[in-house]
Amino acid sequence: MADLLMLKCGELVLKGNNRKSFEDKLKNNLKWALKKYGRFEIWSAQSTIYVTPKESGADMEGAFEVSKKVFGVATISPAYRAEKNFEDICRVAKEKMAARLENAETFKVEAKRADKKFPMKSPEICALLGGVLLESFKNLKVDVINPQVTVNVDIREEYAYIYCEKLQGAGGVPSGTSGKGLLLLSGGIDSPVAGWMMARRGLKLEAVNFFSYPYTSERAKEKVIELARLVSEYSGRIRLHIVPFTDIQLAIRDNCPEEYLTIIMRRFMTKISEIIAKQCGASVLITGESLGQVASQTLQSMVVTSSVTDMLILRPLSGMDKIEIMDYARKIGTYETSVLPYEDCCTLFVPKHPDTKPRMERIELAEKKLDFDGLVKAAVEETKVIDVS
Repeated sequence: MADLLMLKCGELVLKGNNRKSFEDKLKNNLKWALKKYGRFEIWSAQSTIYVTPKESGADMEGAFEVSKKVFGVATISPAYRAEKNFEDICRVAKEKMAARLENAETFKVEAKRADKKFPMKSPEICALLGGVLLESFKNLKVDVINPQVTVNVDIREEYAYIYCEKLQGAGGVPSGTSGKGLLLLSGGIDSPVAGWMMARRGLKLEAVNFFSYPYTSERAKEKVIELARLVSEYSGRIRLHIVPFTDIQLAIRDNCPEEYLTIIMRRFMTKISEIIAKQCGASVLITGESLGQVASQTLQSMVVTSSVTDMLILRPLSGMDKIEIMDYARKIGTYETSVLPYEDCCTLFVPKHPDTKPRMERIELAEKKLDFDGLVKAAVEETKVIDVS
């Protein structure tokens, strides 16, 4: 494995005077993510963050894999260190790039000279190192337009770094730089993707799940905990609030018109989530709703649901279709867990003919048969909290 990892910060370079705070947050998030793989030194210079092991037993392979999931990392390059003289640069390039160069037909060399005191300029490094590699690997030809392998040489203050891969990172901005949001996390495909998307834009996540025991099983709860854990691999630790929801669903079923069951249930969820969000310091709610995907996600239904709160509700999937959302779920690793056959509370007591164009006055009239505030208060008071990481 490589001597170190070089991480490029992507859009963080556009943050102007706030750039350092973003980079500091990214380094802290990396430190948290890497702690299970050993002790590492993490520092930044010129839009690059360096991760080097501080002990021989550090797991660089594990560090590489987890770093790809940390938001704010645009690209990641396993790199090798060379002394700042041309002879050692040639030695490291020949030794460490051999596996790639022996199996390629074309290559080029790119050099950056951040340390202007280095006696060779970038074009000279490229030309001379390219010649050395051509002599050492007879299978190679130079292609400066579309090479199979690019050998990069980065001349910095203390060392020269050589690498040939720029692998895509998670992108976005570091989690925790845009405030905190509360994710309404079900056991389905959509909500984990929604949480991932907003964490990628800098939100620190907490999550809330509505659990209707005994109608939903302990396995359904374990499924949601696992989904929170999978999202936390990108976002960092997630505090998961488990809300008992059985009494509310039974009250709705027994007292309200069947066609309103889902929309009233979602209004309860939204109100409870608002209260929990304020308790934990979250400024917004996040849902996995996609416009028109199901009856409760028509525009009219969303308006009626949102009316129970003054808190901003972010719906990052609202313009996406199911296929797109499923593709994202596979990409981030939540899909296989989401499709496990353990039902969540949203699948209970589903009306045969739900109202897709609910009118506010009719919903509010139906809710008068319920002790709305009392049911909400009881559910919040009985909520359990789990830290997931």
